[in-house]
Amino acid sequence: MNNEMAINKMGTMPVNRLMIGMGAPMIVSMVLQAFYNIVDSAFVSNMAENGEAALNALTLAFPVQMMMVAVGIGTGVGVNALLSKSLGQGDIKKVGLVSGNAIFLGTVIYILCVLFGCFGVKAYVASQTSNELIFGMAVDYLRICCIISMGIIFFSIFEKQLQATGLSIWSTAAQIAGAVINIILDPVLIYGLLGAPEMGVRGAAYATVIGQVASFIAALVFHIKFNRSVPFKPEYLKPSARIIKGIYSIGFPAIIAQALMSFMTYGFNVILVRVSESMVTAYGLFYKIQQFVLFAAFGLRDAITPIVSFNHGMRSRKRIMQGIRYGIEYTLIIMVAGIVLLEVFASPFARLFGLSGETEALCISAMRIISLSFIFAGLNVSLQGVFQALDGGLESLVISVCRQLLLVLPVAWGFSLLAVRSADMSWTVWLTFPIAETVSAAVAIVFLRRIYKRTISAIND
Repeated sequence: MNNEMAINKMGTMPVNRLMIGMGAPMIVSMVLQAFYNIVDSAFVSNMAENGEAALNALTLAFPVQMMMVAVGIGTGVGVNALLSKSLGQGDIKKVGLVSGNAIFLGTVIYILCVLFGCFGVKAYVASQTSNELIFGMAVDYLRICCIISMGIIFFSIFEKQLQATGLSIWSTAAQIAGAVINIILDPVLIYGLLGAPEMGVRGAAYATVIGQVASFIAALVFHIKFNRSVPFKPEYLKPSARIIKGIYSIGFPAIIAQALMSFMTYGFNVILVRVSESMVTAYGLFYKIQQFVLFAAFGLRDAITPIVSFNHGMRSRKRIMQGIRYGIEYTLIIMVAGIVLLEVFASPFARLFGLSGETEALCISAMRIISLSFIFAGLNVSLQGVFQALDGGLESLVISVCRQLLLVLPVAWGFSLLAVRSADMSWTVWLTFPIAETVSAAVAIVFLRRIYKRTISAIND
């Protein structure tokens, strides 16, 4: 009964209330996801020995972690949108097939992560550093995260199914469980507290994957117990080309969008190391700090997509337009708050990680310059959620390519030439992001007008 009420509210509750009700738990969930990416850094950077080297190692490993998240979340986004649309159309059998095929896809993704963890990690890390200490730490950390990645992969699958049916409170509860476990285990396993062996960066990796597995198990339990509108039969696990195509027609652009973050970070690290290792460490730390703001926007985007998608399936133009309006407005509020937060607290945030003077100064300048791009980044993120909900996967993909690759690496390379010639010009590299987000936002507005004419204007309430 409760699940039926959750489905009904997707088409009946006032959209502004629905956006807040669904978005708030998703924002909390995504912000907690950011904890996975920064808690390890906070503890390893304060190790008694080699703390800054350990932080650098985690920075080098981070793009692969982002890639795993990209594939898991991107697949989940496709599942979310297709499942929501099928519910709006009343096609319960298709709902079951989408859910079953999502589990199949999660299994395939996990196998690929294990293979990379066994055979690809050393070559990947070696492409970014020749420092033996950093190399060893990065390999140890990343190998554990890849081989025991079933938690982050399958949590994404079941999280998105809970969100698609309006039960985001339970996906958030699962996320909280994993985050709390990760935070508790980090100092215990890194520093060797309470009788545990002192494991350093390997302890950080084990704390992360144990927390992720806990989140997955909790999400699975909540899905089985509360998600009554998603039927399960063993035959639904059989791969269906039609269903998988439907999932990835929506989810593939989301995978690319998330994966581009990984490629961009990797490419940016390669560019920055030409300037100094301190630049790499400073950017890696800033990137994880800014995720508390960007992931909040991603959480609201994950509410925008099922709300707009459900009402697209229900053919309600009024509610679609309200979903777009409130989604953009609330995202921009989040981003303005993020700008204020980082501008005011840039120095205290940097000091938390025990950085050297040069690295700390670079991290502070990154926070104060890159945060200026948040307004345009928020507009891009919210519109990508709209595009995914309205079968605009190509438009979403183009925006991702612009803001995370095409307008980033070439511009950053140009600014790095100035930084190599003069250390006083290092700060100019951070200008890359305000430039990329502003131009991408202009392109996104053009796409929104095109999608309105193509899809929304044809709907009669």
